[in-house]
Amino acid sequence: MFKHEVLKKITDVGVVAVIRAETSKQAIDIAKACIQGGLAAIEVTFTVPNALKVIEDLVKAIPQDELIIGAGTVLDSETARIAILAGAQYIVSPGFDLKTAQLCNRYQIPYMPGCLTITEMITAMEAGCDVVKLFPGSAFGPSYVKAVKGPLPQINIMPTGGVSLDNVKEWVSNGVVAVGVGSELTGPAKKGDFESVTQNAKAFVNAVKDARKSQ
Repeated sequence: MFKHEVLKKITDVGVVAVIRAETSKQAIDIAKACIQGGLAAIEVTFTVPNALKVIEDLVKAIPQDELIIGAGTVLDSETARIAILAGAQYIVSPGFDLKTAQLCNRYQIPYMPGCLTITEMITAMEAGCDVVKLFPGSAFGPSYVKAVKGPLPQINIMPTGGVSLDNVKEWVSNGVVAVGVGSELTGPAKKGDFESVTQNAKAFVNAVKDARKSQ
C-alpha cells in the first residue's frame, strides 16, 4: 500500500486504536474487534512485550485491505526499520527524531512524531512529516489545535492522550485529521471483553463521523 493510501485510510476513518496488549493473541483479538467496529487502523506500541512478533503475527493474520498496522512508541531509526521490515505501514513516536523521519522518507512510510510546541511541529513538517501527533493531547486540550492552526493552517494534527468519547467532537471541530485512542477504546480487552472493544470502536468512529458532518 502506498504512503498516500495509508494516510487516506487513517484520515478517512479518523481514529487510530493504540494497542498495548500483553500477548500476540490479545493484540490480534483487539484488532479483529476494532475491524468489527469499523476501525481500520491500529498502532502496536513497542512497550508491548515482543512487539515485533505482535506486528508480524498481525500482518500474517489480517489482510492488508482490512487493517493497516502501525508501530508506536518508536524512539529511533533502528526500531523504525525493523518495524517496517516486519510489516508496519506507518511509524508513530512520542517525540520527533530526525533520523527516523529520514528513514521513513526513504521507504515512503508515514512518520507521525509526537510534538507539542510550534517549533517542534514546524521542524517535523520540514522533515517531511505529513501528520503530526499532538502528544500528550491532554496537556492543553482541543482548543490548542485551533490556536496552532492559526499560524499553521496547513498542518495535519492527530492528538493522542486525553481523547475520549466526551471530547472527541471538540477535537474534530478544532481541526484534527484523526485521533489516537488507547485505553478508552481497548481497555475492556484486559478482561477478555472484546465485544465492548467493538462497541467502543463503533462509538468513536461514529462520533468522528457525526462531528465532521456538523462542521
